Amino acid sequence: MSAKQQTAISKVMAVMQEWDKGSKTTRKKILQDFIAQNQNKTGPELEQEFAQAASLFLTRLTAWLRLTYMIGTSLNEQLRAISIFLSASSGHKFMAEFLEVGGVLTLLEIIGLKQAKEEDKSEALKNIHFIANAGRKYKELICESYGIRAIAECLAKSKSEETQDACRNLLLMLAQGNPKFEVQVYKGLIALLPCSSPKAQQMAAQSLRVVQPIVKNANPSIIEPLLNLLKTLHLEVQFEAIELIKELMDYEVGQILLSGLVGALRPAKEDIIQKPDLLEDADVPKMNAPLPVFVQQAAAAKTIGILARESNELAEKLIQLRVVHNLCYAMGNMDYADSQRQASISLEYLCRTFPIVDDHVRDAMGDNLYDLFMSNPETLYLNMNHVQADVLVSNKLNIPKLVEKVE
Repeated sequence: MSAKQQTAISKVMAVMQEWDKGSKTTRKKILQDFIAQNQNKTGPELEQEFAQAASLFLTRLTAWLRLTYMIGTSLNEQLRAISIFLSASSGHKFMAEFLEVGGVLTLLEIIGLKQAKEEDKSEALKNIHFIANAGRKYKELICESYGIRAIAECLAKSKSEETQDACRNLLLMLAQGNPKFEVQVYKGLIALLPCSSPKAQQMAAQSLRVVQPIVKNANPSIIEPLLNLLKTLHLEVQFEAIELIKELMDYEVGQILLSGLVGALRPAKEDIIQKPDLLEDADVPKMNAPLPVFVQQAAAAKTIGILARESNELAEKLIQLRVVHNLCYAMGNMDYADSQRQASISLEYLCRTFPIVDDHVRDAMGDNLYDLFMSNPETLYLNMNHVQADVLVSNKLNIPKLVEKVE
């Protein structure tokens, strides 16, 4: 053995002894030095650095992580040091050793800890990403360890956009090239749609557009939470919901979604009655938030207009579902101007595209209201009186015949 090798071994043994005897502060310093000196090193380079004994250091590191992750001692440094091993090219041996001691479960527990800091969760997710990146069997191992649920819950509860982004990217990664678990990822994303974080809702709807073609069949459980997303006041969430609805028109759930959109134009009476707040101070002026069903009504009217413009076939299906009757009803909703505006714009398109719709609408509205409507549908709600609104709300429009197509 050369003197150089002998020196290297002595140096490594000294570091190991220092670690074994060292306090938390000593260990933290060893980790910081290791991180600073070994960024982006390959497996063979790490072995050389540790005189072929890198595994001994990794073993100590993982053992300390499992003992202390609940209390968070130097957690960030530990995770960053582990990531050097897991991301090392040709460092497959290190990954195998980390997984053998239950490394995946430890990382998944860290991202679910209430007390863990966001930056620690972010580091843990980075490590899970390195494992998933190693191939299909590693993705399966993460999923078998209930990883999909843990990552989805972290996405729903996290307050940091960086952490949420890492969760979203991981879920997309687990859905691709992982046929055994792709449907589970898909269902996990659907389960995120009703969560309370608008960012998570937006990311889930966005991701479903990627995962839907992978799983091929659309699960009917997507319908209700997706239509409920239209109640959101966050336009970026509404945008993703509408885009997903558009893409689902090519699947078997398309017809049920169309029925749901038409139904949303006419909210149930019990959803419209506002319950008095018993704790409310009568003397304090209050800002009334719009009723969620009215927000959904306006968004449904907007979506119907978008779908009708996408294809005449969809427009015809909507007309068979009595969309014209319900659009007129929404136009008469004097309690929510956006519903009136969106319904007017969508109905005007149908009137200009299908003569049969135009005839029926003119008869139902009467000439004065019809002329006012067609001259400027966007501002009709500003010029409409209560009598005209009542005419719209109580309309009996029904267009049973198959629609004449516009040539």
